Amino acid sequence: MSGTKKRFSHELLERNIGLLIFFSILVVSFSGLVQIIPLFYQHSTTTPIEGVAPYESLRLVGRDIYIREGCVGCHSQQIRQLQSEVQRYGPYSVAGESVYDHPFLWGSKRTGPDLARVGQRYSDEWHRIHLRNPRDVVKESNMPAYPWLQHNTVEGADVQDRMKVLRTLGVPYTDADIEAAPQALVGKTEEDAVVAYLQGLGVASRAAAEAIMQAGGEH
Repeated sequence: MSGTKKRFSHELLERNIGLLIFFSILVVSFSGLVQIIPLFYQHSTTTPIEGVAPYESLRLVGRDIYIREGCVGCHSQQIRQLQSEVQRYGPYSVAGESVYDHPFLWGSKRTGPDLARVGQRYSDEWHRIHLRNPRDVVKESNMPAYPWLQHNTVEGADVQDRMKVLRTLGVPYTDADIEAAPQALVGKTEEDAVVAYLQGLGVASRAAAEAIMQAGGEH
């Protein structure tokens, strides 16, 4: 028996922490790739749904400010396929809505409500008041105030460079779009940009997402 060769076994793996870590990482990595790689080639995840277009320059800058101020830490932009969520927020989110988002802002934490379809639900003035002092419109809100946004200009923002980088990632900005971008920022504040960004969320894609949701429910 002493000459019997040791074979690889589950027991050997459990007793050798180095091997256990190596094979755990190997299995998790392989499993992840099996799930992720096909998404790069699926029509539903790589093609924008009807109504979705690249962000105009003011909204693009507003999105960056939204990220900078940490709004993504409290507000998700992903309506799940749950009846309660659909009833509250509207048709559930689909991948084709986020094709031009780099990075996407789906999120999972909701200290505040989901914003995937907040566009046009409130007036511009409501958003301005809400940003300056949330308690003025929602008494129980624990959202911080952002009064400085109304005083900070976005003129001179490097929006053209941002658009050029996004074009290398597949966002179809034309030379004309990039050339005209700075003009749209003239006289605008960071508050204007954030409000423009929020007012566009889910508006153009709502009808298409509703149709996809209904079609899915028929199967």
